[in-house]
Amino acid sequence: MFPLGSVLFPHGVLPLHVFEPRYRALVEHCLAGEQEFGVVLIERGSEVGGGDSRFDVGSVARIVEVSRLPDGRYALVAVGTARLRVHTWLPDDPYPLAAIEVVDEVVATPACVDARAVVEQLLRRVLALASELGAPQPPGELRLDDDPVRAAFEAASVAPIGSFDAQRLLELDDPEERLDRLATLLTETAELLELRLGEQ
Repeated sequence: MFPLGSVLFPHGVLPLHVFEPRYRALVEHCLAGEQEFGVVLIERGSEVGGGDSRFDVGSVARIVEVSRLPDGRYALVAVGTARLRVHTWLPDDPYPLAAIEVVDEVVATPACVDARAVVEQLLRRVLALASELGAPQPPGELRLDDDPVRAAFEAASVAPIGSFDAQRLLELDDPEERLDRLATLLTETAELLELRLGEQ
């Protein structure tokens, strides 16, 4: 398990710079096997040194690119593949460990198709407003997947929302509820960005 100060969604991309000895050991263990590890958001505490409090819903991350630096650090890119739920945290030896289950996603309802279209439109608006304020943009053209479940995760991965709002989205099991909540967050974000633009 790799507790972080940010949320990884399924289908999201996670670049990591791994320098702590315990996480170097985690990466080496992963590279020798299935190349997967769990990512959860830290509720309280810090990424370095341990002693943190963690949320129990996170994502499975699969390593897709890795390079080992001369001093033993790793630069890697992982991609979220599925949500996970922690049943029990085990001792952090030699690195954080947990007994988990992979969460099966609920099939999207017809109402999710419309909600997906609303989220895509709102996300385009938010990213355009953020760009006017000088924020960096995701690479390539924004195009969410046709599957509303995957689309919600893709949108949440690039939306400029806080970690705790992102965590609440990740914890929702109902895809329609997740899309509706994301639409609300994006609407609020757009309003704030418009206010900031109006003050310039």
